Amino acid sequence: MRTRIRIIVVFVLALSFFDSLSANADTTYVFPVVGCKVTYSKYHHDYPATDIKTKFGCAFVAPISGVVQDVSRRDLWSGKTNRGEHRGGLSVSIIGDDGVRYYGSHLSKVEEGIDPGVRVVAGQKLGEVGRTGSARGIPKPHLHFGISFQTQPGDWEIRRGAIWPWKYLDAWRAGENLSPVKAVNRAAKKAKK
Repeated sequence: MRTRIRIIVVFVLALSFFDSLSANADTTYVFPVVGCKVTYSKYHHDYPATDIKTKFGCAFVAPISGVVQDVSRRDLWSGKTNRGEHRGGLSVSIIGDDGVRYYGSHLSKVEEGIDPGVRVVAGQKLGEVGRTGSARGIPKPHLHFGISFQTQPGDWEIRRGAIWPWKYLDAWRAGENLSPVKAVNRAAKKAKK
């Protein structure tokens, strides 16, 4: 009887393992700006993120399929108060099918129908690159792009970025499906300490 139970347990575990492999194999990542020439660096000024510099109005797209978590359609930033939660201006964050949060800000526009709870697919237009929030005075428009672990909706500090995204951006730009899940999980564990 014990042998039969062990065989069943091993079989169930094997099925779970192969299901997770096929789910990961189906994950498609895309570069978050399409249709325009871009530049970006490996570093950001004071926390893990990347500013993707490009032309005003270029399309910001979902880097993965997932569900919209936060949307900011109003630019509430003021240089007088410089409140952290307003620095991003117009922005969208999604929780990808991989469980990771992806965030883009300083948008000039958020697409109609992009609202919390809406399902999006990889490559779907979320908005357009701009200079809202604390980027208002910067001459070159850019997309502030952050990758982080999940927190509660409205948590502006973590959504800005918890891991350095440049190597994932490089891979996605080259058409590779490099996943940030392991790095994000490490960052989440470190944040809990």
